[in-house]
Amino acid sequence: MVTRDPRIDAYIKKSPEFSRPIMTHLRALVHAACPSVIETIKWGAPSFEYKGMLCGMAAFKAHCSFGFWKHEQVVEDRPGKAREAMGSFGRLTQLSDLPSKAVLSRYVKKAMKLNDDGVKAVRTKTRPKKPVPMHPTFKAALAGNSKARKVFDAFSPSAQREYLEWIADAKTEATRERRLDQAIEWISEGKQRNWKYTNC
Repeated sequence: MVTRDPRIDAYIKKSPEFSRPIMTHLRALVHAACPSVIETIKWGAPSFEYKGMLCGMAAFKAHCSFGFWKHEQVVEDRPGKAREAMGSFGRLTQLSDLPSKAVLSRYVKKAMKLNDDGVKAVRTKTRPKKPVPMHPTFKAALAGNSKARKVFDAFSPSAQREYLEWIADAKTEATRERRLDQAIEWISEGKQRNWKYTNC
């Protein structure tokens, strides 16, 4: 029996118009190839599960994406596409950007078999990023605000890095000064650099 998550209906409905037929097509195809698939929302986007994560899709302003959780094992013949955008097939802006129904169905069944067999997803190891030195003016600003310094020191390395890069990447001193003032204000309030885009 086909089960549909109403949250995915809502997601598709509110997505950009160009993406709706693509996601509707993909959703139907996944259900046809894997009748026992379970729909859900993960990381804010439609996901499909079958004995674990199977695949998922997402819509953006100018493109949408579709990808397999075990991409490296499923889509071996299209290794470069995933690097173009999130997902297994690069930037999708029209139905013709996708492989044929037969090919996609074969991929879905291959992903199902991997889950049946308990195969773990292959994750490529990324090189550790080089540390970003603290700009002298940022160091001085934190030294002058004990509350901000304490909060900043408690941030995770990635949260610290976001502020360090933001300050260091300023093209002019005027821009750097504006960013410093804003950074100290946000840090004092316990806010990470991209706090506006998080759910917390």
